Amino acid sequence: MVNKFIVAIFFLLLTGTLSGQAGKPVLKRVIPAGEGWAGNSVNAVVFRKNSLASLNGFQVISYYDADGNVMLGKRNIADSTWELKRTAYKGKVTDAHRSISIALDGEGYLHMAWDHHGNRLRYCRSLQPFSLELTDEMPMTGQYESNVTYPEFYRMPDGRLLFFYRDGSSGNGNLIINTYNPADKKWTGLQHNLISGEGKRNAYWQACVDLNGAIHISWVWRESPDVASNHDLCYAVSKDGGQTWEKSTGEKYTIPVTQASAEIICSIPQRSELINQTSMYVDRNGKIFIASYWKGQGDLPQYQLVYRTSNQWKQMDLAFRKTKFSLSGQGTKKIPVSRPQVIAWQRGRKNFAALIFRDEDRGAVVSVVSAQLKKKMKWHITDLPGGSTGDWEPSYDTDLWKRENILHLFVQPVFQADAEGVMKQPPSGVKVLECHF
Repeated sequence: MVNKFIVAIFFLLLTGTLSGQAGKPVLKRVIPAGEGWAGNSVNAVVFRKNSLASLNGFQVISYYDADGNVMLGKRNIADSTWELKRTAYKGKVTDAHRSISIALDGEGYLHMAWDHHGNRLRYCRSLQPFSLELTDEMPMTGQYESNVTYPEFYRMPDGRLLFFYRDGSSGNGNLIINTYNPADKKWTGLQHNLISGEGKRNAYWQACVDLNGAIHISWVWRESPDVASNHDLCYAVSKDGGQTWEKSTGEKYTIPVTQASAEIICSIPQRSELINQTSMYVDRNGKIFIASYWKGQGDLPQYQLVYRTSNQWKQMDLAFRKTKFSLSGQGTKKIPVSRPQVIAWQRGRKNFAALIFRDEDRGAVVSVVSAQLKKKMKWHITDLPGGSTGDWEPSYDTDLWKRENILHLFVQPVFQADAEGVMKQPPSGVKVLECHF
């Protein structure tokens, strides 16, 4: 009888039923790094893929210091002390688009792209696995590398890397994907124009590689440099490493995907306060989650979750925000909320999802809204300790989350002026928050 009771208690703890805390984040550790540039949001934009990367028990971090130098750090993931290195590379930190993106390939080589906003590719990699010593700048394929914006790395399950970027400009650009093979240490072009703006518009995307190696992309279209022209949420998936693409229905795409051929999974008109470049995640069971915000309940911007289960797309307005704002104009905006990151996980037989965000309504702290996935979802908001983050947006160690469902958030208080402005701010502390669910 006693043994059966102990087993039952253990099972309840595993599923979170006993504690009542399943689905809510618990802050376990704060891991300080160094001081970073804080005069705009370049260190803390949501589209950094990635600010943190990990493999085989090691984690790497990247950020710009107060002088615009690229800083790298590494640590044993169980430790709380970073080995930091100021590299020979700098970026134009006064432009918040020019963030740093890093990845570790399957052999542990660090890859880095930085300082991009419609300019030539800036790329290098480490000289040895898990080293912070970098090569000179080098090309990838030598093609379509003169007008690069929004570099993003993704690691495939076999250790290969993908590199996404926009070739072109806001309202007139195409999505390019390169692939890297660790065996011969060479980049090759995979898609030279996966999603075409046809010279009239461009796609602002978010992507995710699932545990089976399927590549998922969702995007909104923008008709001009004005953010108010964002519209419609679309989707594509590749199950063969990026060679061919299809809709969620299985219908094959003809490449390039255009506005006329794209699968619209959520119809959203222009001037809906729809933000671009948010996040998506695919869980271990293949459930797809996309987070964004646009005009919802109360006729004001609300966080929205679009997800696919049982071969059906669904949309949920989280509807907890109370303050209006309007999206319009060009350049990086000062916005009272961050773009969200979305994650999902399982505990026992229960499935959960969460959005990580920052909202001035809540004091601009790190906030997490989470719920168990069921017919009637009840969302809970948790504000993590640590005070205001200014105009921070969340990024996290996607490798670690996929492997272990442990959340390592890159956090730094930053301050963004509207329309690509710069604030007079001293450097602020860069840190990693470790959260368990």
